[in-house]
Amino acid sequence: MTDYNTRAMEARKGSPFLSTQQAAFYLSLSARTLEKMRFNGKGPRYRKHGRYVRYHIDDLDAWSEGREPGTHSDDGERA
Repeated sequence: MTDYNTRAMEARKGSPFLSTQQAAFYLSLSARTLEKMRFNGKGPRYRKHGRYVRYHIDDLDAWSEGREPGTHSDDGERA
């Protein structure tokens, strides 16, 4: 398991802000899918910390809870 995956799993113990890779792992998506969603104005809320994109863990949870079971996202991946 990569380091960012380990940090994502322990996010609640540390910083609540996750990188794109960590957030994607947390949501069981690819980082590329999350990037596409962000580019298209879809997906979870994010923040810019300087040049870095960060996702707050609570925003990821809220976005995930708002998804209907068994639906597909706009980019063709399973929600």
